[in-house]
Amino acid sequence: MTLPIPSPRTVLFRLHWALGLTAGLVLALMGLTGALMSYEEAITAFANRDRLAVVAGDRAALPPAALAAQVEARAGGRRVSALTLSDDPHASVAVRFARDPETRERPPALYADPYDGAVLGPVRLEAAFATIRDLHRWLLLPGGSKGWGRTITGACTLALLAFLATGLYLRWPKIHRWRIWLKPSLSRPGRPRWWSLHAVAGTWLLPVYLVAALTGLTWSYPSVKDAATWLLVGDRAAGKPARAGRRAAPEAPGDASGPAAVDRAWAAFRSGAGREAGTAILTLPEPDAKAIRIRWLPKGVDDPSARNEARYDAATGALLSAERAADTPLGRRILENILEVHRGRFFGAPFALLFCLGALALPGFAATGLTLYVLRRRADARRRSVLPGAKTGFPKGEPFGGVQGRSP
Repeated sequence: MTLPIPSPRTVLFRLHWALGLTAGLVLALMGLTGALMSYEEAITAFANRDRLAVVAGDRAALPPAALAAQVEARAGGRRVSALTLSDDPHASVAVRFARDPETRERPPALYADPYDGAVLGPVRLEAAFATIRDLHRWLLLPGGSKGWGRTITGACTLALLAFLATGLYLRWPKIHRWRIWLKPSLSRPGRPRWWSLHAVAGTWLLPVYLVAALTGLTWSYPSVKDAATWLLVGDRAAGKPARAGRRAAPEAPGDASGPAAVDRAWAAFRSGAGREAGTAILTLPEPDAKAIRIRWLPKGVDDPSARNEARYDAATGALLSAERAADTPLGRRILENILEVHRGRFFGAPFALLFCLGALALPGFAATGLTLYVLRRRADARRRSVLPGAKTGFPKGEPFGGVQGRSP
């Protein structure tokens, strides 16, 4: 006796629910953690609101090198690697430390007073978000980015693409009307209601999940990252930031290197492009570094994809290069801000909210998909009890959205 060959629709339907019962649960977890990470900066700022402000008075802010030295003296000798400075005289400074050379662990960041280097306290929720990030990326499994967790999340991201493709095929109607595609039929009882909610919500969020999945794959698979680099900038070398406006650095004075060079670079920045800056991240050079890096955002702008960059000679403090985001080709901007594209922030605040809601909806898709699976199994069991030997599966000709179709 030969077994009947299932139709392509049946195969895709079974693939859809099989992935839903496995990868769907992981994607639900990734959605919850991703939604939290979408507003990590805002949540962190709210939790540390008492440490973000200082009393300026008539005090003069310390130069960056002196500020770093004061913080290091109060932080047990840990080396400061970056300072986040603001043009607001009442704003504190966010301080980031270099990794421990032995353990390679990074000490907790903290806030400091820019006028005397006094430590205001560590950054609250930093450790919590580090755990959330590891849970999102590799499920907190041993090995981190080199363990099985990265393999699992990468496979589940591929499964999300499979969900989008099979789900779109399974709900393809015979008659195309906007109500069928975009309006759920919540008045219908039982499985049709859940199927309508599941399918219509998936249609609305399909572009969001497509962007999130494709960008997420660049962290899971180097070949995908290489392909994205080639597609956006032409080749791998072109993906590296191209610095414009190079200048030959003048010969360094005898006292220019080290802290003096940092202060000279900062003074040159504030008198030049830095006059437009609202916030700036000053990366202090390591002993063997050749450049001092300053990344900055214009006043009133908090979109990381709009970040500009200037580099100064680590020996002299002279300007080496300057680059503005507005002058950067779109493809390279996307590549350099792939995280912001993944979070939706690259497209603006409304899209960031939409991506966050899409991430929060992933557990809902897992729940409605599981509900549909359980209801279908119960319907099959009832059908077998009434008609012994009857085939199981979703019935033919079940109406959906006013069109004869098949729903699971």
